Amino acid sequence: MRLLEFGCVLIVVCALVASGNAEIYIVTVEGEPIISYAGGIDGFEATALESDEKIDTSSELVTSYARHLEKKHDMILGMLFERGSYQKLYSYRHLINGFAVHISPEQAETLRRAPGVKSVERDWKVKRLTTHTPQFLGLPTGVWPTGGGFDRAGEDIVIGFVDSGIYPHHPSFVSHNTEPYEPVPKYRGKCEADPDTKRSFCNGKIVGAQHFAQAAIAAGAFNPSIDLASPLDGDGHGSHTASIAAGNNGIPVRIHGHEFGKASGMAPRARIAVYKALYRLFGGFVADVVAAIDQAVYDGVDILSLSVGPNSPPAATKTTFLNPFDATLLGAVKAGVFVAQAAGNGGPFPKTLVSYSPWIASVAAAIDDRRYKNHLILGNGKSLAGIGLSPSTHLNETYTLVAANDVLLDSSVSRYSPTDCQSPEVLNKNLIKGNILLCGYSFNFVVGTASIKKVSETAKALGAVGFVLCVENVSPGTKFDPVPVGLPGILITDASNSKELIDYYNITTSRDWTGRVKSFKGTGKIGDGLMPILHKSAPQVALFSARGPNIKDFSFQEADLLKPDILAPGSLIWGAWCPNGTDEPNYVGEEFAMISGTSMAAPHIAGIAALIKQKHPHWSPAAIKSALMTTSTTLDRAGNPLLAQQTSESEMMKLVKATPFDYGSGHVDPTAALDPGLIFDAGYQDYLGFLCTTPNIDVHEIRNYTHTPCNNTMGKPSNLNTPSITISHLVRTQVVTRTVTNVAEEETYVITARMEPAVAIEVNPPAMTIKAGASRQFSVTLTVRSVTGTYSFGEVLMKGSRGHKVRIPVLANGFRE
Repeated sequence: MRLLEFGCVLIVVCALVASGNAEIYIVTVEGEPIISYAGGIDGFEATALESDEKIDTSSELVTSYARHLEKKHDMILGMLFERGSYQKLYSYRHLINGFAVHISPEQAETLRRAPGVKSVERDWKVKRLTTHTPQFLGLPTGVWPTGGGFDRAGEDIVIGFVDSGIYPHHPSFVSHNTEPYEPVPKYRGKCEADPDTKRSFCNGKIVGAQHFAQAAIAAGAFNPSIDLASPLDGDGHGSHTASIAAGNNGIPVRIHGHEFGKASGMAPRARIAVYKALYRLFGGFVADVVAAIDQAVYDGVDILSLSVGPNSPPAATKTTFLNPFDATLLGAVKAGVFVAQAAGNGGPFPKTLVSYSPWIASVAAAIDDRRYKNHLILGNGKSLAGIGLSPSTHLNETYTLVAANDVLLDSSVSRYSPTDCQSPEVLNKNLIKGNILLCGYSFNFVVGTASIKKVSETAKALGAVGFVLCVENVSPGTKFDPVPVGLPGILITDASNSKELIDYYNITTSRDWTGRVKSFKGTGKIGDGLMPILHKSAPQVALFSARGPNIKDFSFQEADLLKPDILAPGSLIWGAWCPNGTDEPNYVGEEFAMISGTSMAAPHIAGIAALIKQKHPHWSPAAIKSALMTTSTTLDRAGNPLLAQQTSESEMMKLVKATPFDYGSGHVDPTAALDPGLIFDAGYQDYLGFLCTTPNIDVHEIRNYTHTPCNNTMGKPSNLNTPSITISHLVRTQVVTRTVTNVAEEETYVITARMEPAVAIEVNPPAMTIKAGASRQFSVTLTVRSVTGTYSFGEVLMKGSRGHKVRIPVLANGFRE
């Protein structure tokens, strides 16, 4: 298809951008991007490749066509608007053909009507979706030895991180303690220099470092003194995610003089490429994120780790799979890049995912086997459970309990929440010294204006031997994470335990007729909370992890596609932090932080994908995703079905049997994923088929983003060759086909299927022998037996004669005609 050649003179629209009403728009235009340009314009040869693989972006063919596209973008804007009335922020040339521009809504309307313009969408915001896990996942014994040990795990694989930047001086990222890194010839990313020190951010381990903030600056959200106009991490989140995927092995995690173990990335020898597009105060803008992704793929990354997602489904577009963000990621997959994206933190409620598309690996968060617990023993012998990563008080001694609201220096300060224990200057040091300080856990801790770290500093400044925080009211969905502190300290999270402590304190504290304390007689001692307890009931789906069903549009219509895809550790994960990291107030100034979120789960999958890519360099992104999914487990360490954290009617947490809407195919098993036996492969044309057969989708919208006419040969979206089967609206009987490719030696597979009773399942053939490298098709027939109003869950299991096990989840919701 030819790029539109403007042969006529267009009327110049003079609409000066008024700072008051200008907004950022992402515009796509006629003509193929580099990734799919098949030729047809005089003087510009084709840049697309026959198969889904990497393009040589340094070639003259590519660079001249890229210049041509950018000139077209400039020409469209220059012919429509007077110079100075608009600000072009980015030209997108590699994965989508278009640009981001800062203009007024009236100018946006003019653009929409202009020849050659395909779509104009207002930019929207994105947000961050916020170790022991290598051992938990079996990497040191099961995976790293097969690739030459941890010092070779991920060698020459480049993982791109679109996040909040990186702190390059952290021990997890330095290169002077490791074997020297050779250059990676296939990667061509830039390295920005630190504006203050003029030193490059790159060091061999970090091979690329760039920042993207044009949209944030244009929107007036960027504050240079806080947000840092460089790849330097502005809040800790980016350093944390990078260290999970690719941090150096064996880095001691030390806080307050205690070592909590040694940290390592999943692929400790993999290289890190940083694309900073998220910022401390406001998150980020899609225009910046799309520019970062486009640049990362252009530079030659192998894997993309995205701990970022939209705040909600895009309202302006009819389809969740079709917007500038997901269309850019489709281009990335076409270029051979595997994409891991955090599923979102909207759990435990259904339809809370913010990662929708079949070409992305959407990662849910699990709790691993490590738990931290502590206890407070009262003078009456009662032991109250709580959490607190702290040392104990002296073993054989008990200490007087003193409540903050009883030791105020001035009663008028009570309006400043003194019971939060954030300000030592309002409390009486003489009454607190040598005692245990009791504080209240108010809503200020939930919103982040108060921190446990600050309580510890207050108690230390006042000479207390320790502190206790009481939670009297639990807000729905409140997450209590243990926080490392140097002083003995405990957080009593159970409201009934807090009441027991308060009752004991009141009984043992004598007061005069005005309520003033005459003597403190209550005593207690705090246990040792530094040692983790390893549980067999792991993994479990974390309460905050976003849940399916997947949705295909803004009206929350369900898609015939399972999301999330896979479960990985995402709760209480130790990772690198930066000195100015403020994303978590409890870790300000620390070198490491232990935080939770699907943000932490996605880089686990990105790092494991790097190990698979290292062993199988020619596998497609779909093949890597298939290997991860078909070998995952739906059982915990004790051999019982996976459980999911859920809220009860009383809004307390409970455990329920998990379903694929919680965990996708199951919890990742890296050792098995390196040798899956069979894979379900798919490429760009297959994803187009999925889009074209999705009901009520606008074919013009598909063409806008893919520059390809629709092909409906797939029949139904459920026929997309994914390692899962989902039918959101099953009427009578439906037959679904799948194709498997043998990536091992010749093997005979016996195929069985099971399903909950409301839906009958049948698989054909029941067995097949597949030669090495060969592909075979099988069909799955699903029939409604009874209408229950809910999904029925099942699975297809393929057992190989050489020991391979390939499992795919099956989900169907039966309806009457």
